[in-house]
Amino acid sequence: MKNKENDMMDFTQGSILNKLIPFMMPVLGALVLQAAYGAVDLLVVGKFGSTAGLSAVSTGSQVLNLVTFVVTQFAMGITVLIARYIGEKKTGQIGEVLGGAAVVFTIISIGLFILMVCFAKPISVLMQAPTEAVSLTTVYVRICGSGIFFIVAYNVLAAVFRGLGDSRSPLIFVLVACIVNIVGDMVLVAGLHMDAAGAALATVLAQAVSVVCAIVMLVKKKLPFSISKSDFRLNKQCRKFLEIGLPLALQEFLTQLSFLALCAFVNRLGLEASSGYGVACKIVNFAMLIPSSLMQSMASFVSQNVGAGNKKRAKHAMFTGIGVGVAFGCVVFLIVMFKGDVLAGFFSNDAAVIQKGFDYLKGFAPETIVTAVLFSMIGYFNGNNKTLWVMIQGLTQTLLVRLPMAYIMSIQPNASLTNIGLAAPTSTVVGIVLNVIFFIYMNKKETGVQS
Repeated sequence: MKNKENDMMDFTQGSILNKLIPFMMPVLGALVLQAAYGAVDLLVVGKFGSTAGLSAVSTGSQVLNLVTFVVTQFAMGITVLIARYIGEKKTGQIGEVLGGAAVVFTIISIGLFILMVCFAKPISVLMQAPTEAVSLTTVYVRICGSGIFFIVAYNVLAAVFRGLGDSRSPLIFVLVACIVNIVGDMVLVAGLHMDAAGAALATVLAQAVSVVCAIVMLVKKKLPFSISKSDFRLNKQCRKFLEIGLPLALQEFLTQLSFLALCAFVNRLGLEASSGYGVACKIVNFAMLIPSSLMQSMASFVSQNVGAGNKKRAKHAMFTGIGVGVAFGCVVFLIVMFKGDVLAGFFSNDAAVIQKGFDYLKGFAPETIVTAVLFSMIGYFNGNNKTLWVMIQGLTQTLLVRLPMAYIMSIQPNASLTNIGLAAPTSTVVGIVLNVIFFIYMNKKETGVQS
């Protein structure tokens, strides 16, 4: 059994599709359940809370997404480095990676805690939360900030498991956490009528449970390395995973800031637009799960093969990922484009909110296809340690295309959420063009070195 498990974690041989898909599916499942945290919050508040509470969860979750996504990208450095050491047969260095990561991310958690707890109201005002929802948004951000240690710890531990080639364990502990979140929402929001505050408390409690489960599973797991107390310090491995993760984290931070700015643009259009956009964002989160799971899986797959000196197989993996992603993306596109109102109806009973959410989804829909191409390429570059390029292309498409286009569309007379939504696929197409150019350049450079 162990040999079979080890064989599945070895990405350097066998069918790419037969290795990539089984590894990707648990990653996808974990992402689905992670997205369900916020979706369930919005669903329960939309059904049992107030419109102001719905807006608060919508705006507050945008702030939480910024933190979560930045930490996830930061932790990608851990995933890539561990996978690289496994490919190079240097598992003895993994203990230092984990120890150093624990210290670095503890420091990050302390900083985020102070920021979100002490500056919750200024953050809510900066987000241009509707006047009716400012106090509830502040409470939501403050409670989530209080539990930020658990949110950071979960994402770091998930990165470790993925680096080890194990995508199933994160699925298990996030499943447990999701159940806790659903029960918490039903008790605190539907039962005790705590509105947005109840949703935030349920989310933090769920993340805390997931961390406990993750630690237990890591301790019980038969690991290919040892770890000692001396590893828990700022060591040489910190610089290595920071060099990989920092450009990704910086890009994600600025990208998520642009999403917050987009949220602020929409908030100026009124409470219904704000709530409708929040509903649409939850649907978008689910629509983007397959490309996101491909990107995370691709990074581990490619890194292991690059570490083993098999760059040709790494390239084949990228094209396989693009094919899989586009196939799924076409199906998701049809659902979002033509049944977006049905999807929005799951999160709100307000006809105006549902329509506003559908309006945004109609513009966003092509993103479900083009992102599959972009994210597979990004996963490939991450696995090749080209994270600086990933940052450059990401900032270019976001800051020079998506954000300006969304702003221009938001200030038009009778501004259309559909036109604002179109900014996403437009910027992604630009990103694909940039990545194709860099891929060709990288191949020519490698060919030149070999000859």
